[in-house]
Amino acid sequence: MSNYRVASFNVENLFARPKVFNFRDKSVGDEALERIGEFRKLLKKPTYSTSDKRKVLNEFTKEIAGKPPLKDFIRIREDRGKLWKKSGWSITGVRADGAGDWDGTVEFIKAKFSEVGRENTAKVIRSVKADIACIVEADNRPGLKSFDTDLLRSAYRYEMLIDGNDQRGIDVGLYSKFPLGTIRTHMFDGSSRSKTFSRDCPEYEVLLPNGERLVILCNHLKSKGYGKTAKSDARRKKQAEAIAEILSGYDLKKDLVVVAGDLNDTPGSTPLKPLLGLPNLFDVLELEFGAQYEKRWTYHYNDFEQIDYILVSKPLKERFKGAGVERRGMYNLKKLTSAAPTIPTEAQFSSVTHWTNGASDHGAVWADFEL
Repeated sequence: MSNYRVASFNVENLFARPKVFNFRDKSVGDEALERIGEFRKLLKKPTYSTSDKRKVLNEFTKEIAGKPPLKDFIRIREDRGKLWKKSGWSITGVRADGAGDWDGTVEFIKAKFSEVGRENTAKVIRSVKADIACIVEADNRPGLKSFDTDLLRSAYRYEMLIDGNDQRGIDVGLYSKFPLGTIRTHMFDGSSRSKTFSRDCPEYEVLLPNGERLVILCNHLKSKGYGKTAKSDARRKKQAEAIAEILSGYDLKKDLVVVAGDLNDTPGSTPLKPLLGLPNLFDVLELEFGAQYEKRWTYHYNDFEQIDYILVSKPLKERFKGAGVERRGMYNLKKLTSAAPTIPTEAQFSSVTHWTNGASDHGAVWADFEL
C-alpha cells in the first residue's frame, strides 16, 4: 500500500489569458464579453446597413459611455477581403458591405501576466504535492508542459489537455506522475448548435504503480455569471446530469473514479443535485470536515463558498486518508478571513501582494488515499 494524492486547482491566471478576463471586478469582463458577442453577430450579417457599419466602427474603435473600445480586447484578422477602411494604420470606416465581402476571425488579445503571479501559482501546486492534478483554465498542452519544466521543477512526467469548446482557450487538463491509458472526450456531446459542456468533461485513465487504474473526470461547469442566473443554472444542471450519465458507465462500488474541478456552485445547490446526490459518490471535503462549511470554502466573491470539488467513488472513500484546501495563493486572504467571525484566519504567501500576482482566486483542493 502507498499513499497517493489527487488535487484539483482552478489556476485562473496561470497562463496567458484574454485581457477581458483580467478585471478584478468580473462583472466588467462579463459585460465586455456580452458586447463582443453582439459585435460578432453584427459581423455575420449578410448585408451591413449604414447603421450597422457605424455601430461596428464605433464599438471597435471608440470609448462609449465610459466603456472601453472593443479593440482593447479583440483583434480582427482579415484572411480574405477587407472589413476595414484604413488611413495608414488608423481605421476610418467599414469597407465591406456584408459578411460575404470578407472572411476572417475575431481573436482575443492576450494579457501580459505577472511573473510573480506565475511563481505564486507554481508555489501552490508545489505545496499541494499532488500525484495527479486536474488543472482548470489551462491554455494548451504545450503550456502545461513548459510550466512544469520551468516552474514545477519537472514534477510531472505526463500532462494532457484536449482543446475544448471554449473559444477563449479556457480548457481543463491533467498533470500526472503516472502513465495515462484511455482518454475520452465529451466536447462533442449535445447538439451541433448547443454543446453540453462549456469546455469538456474529459475522462483520463491513470495507470497506477500498483496495477490498478484510476479514472478522473476533469470539469469546469458553466459559471453563474452576473445576471441571467436562471439560464446559467439550467445549463449547469444539464451538465451535472450529463456527468452523472457518464458515471453510469462505471461501477461506483468497485471502480476507482474521481470527478474533479470547478463546478461553479455550492454543495446544496439545485443545479448540482443530479451529480452530488448520486449513490456511492462522495465529496472529500465533506468526508474530512462534515458540515463545517467554514473549513470547506474554496472561493470568495461575495461570500465564502465551496465551488471546487473532488468527488470519489466508494472504493476511494474506503481508502480515504484526509483532505484539505490550499488557499495561500489567494490575494487578501488574511484580511478576508480575519474579518469573518466564523471563518478560521489564514494568511496568504508573503509573495502575494496584489490581486494581479495572486496564484488564483480559487483554493486548490487535495485528497489523500492509501492504494
